Amino acid sequence: MTHHRDEPLYFDEVEVGDTWTSPSRTVTESDVVQFACLTGDFNPLHVDHEFARSTPFGKPIAHGLLGLSFVAGLGMYSPKMATLSFIRILEWNFLHPVYFGDTVHVETEILAKEPKARGRRGLIIWRRKLVNQSGDVVQDGRTETLVQSRPAAGASPSE
Repeated sequence: MTHHRDEPLYFDEVEVGDTWTSPSRTVTESDVVQFACLTGDFNPLHVDHEFARSTPFGKPIAHGLLGLSFVAGLGMYSPKMATLSFIRILEWNFLHPVYFGDTVHVETEILAKEPKARGRRGLIIWRRKLVNQSGDVVQDGRTETLVQSRPAAGASPSE
């Protein structure tokens, strides 16, 4: 089946073991400050250069949840799926700090699939890895989404 770039993939069009790599994105100090403003998390580890010098990291680091947010954003189109809902985070590991200036991307693999609603949709368990420019996995974990199956020819997606 041929896919157009803007068309999402459906539950029945992907298989366990399929993998994708997202585009990359450089993490900026502005990203971290905006995330602090949005969430109210002004921990000095993220926003105070003098304080951060005294930590084991030696300089400010991005919020762990900002890294997880990058996984959500970068992974959204790698692959672009007909997602009905994000169900849960099964596990998430914060392995290494993300520094200002790091360039990160997401590596995605399908770990499991389970059809639901007589095949009209299904659950997918994903392994997602946030990887920096050195190839280090800085965060990883497993998430679950509910994904629509391709509608039968002539059927509306809600059937």
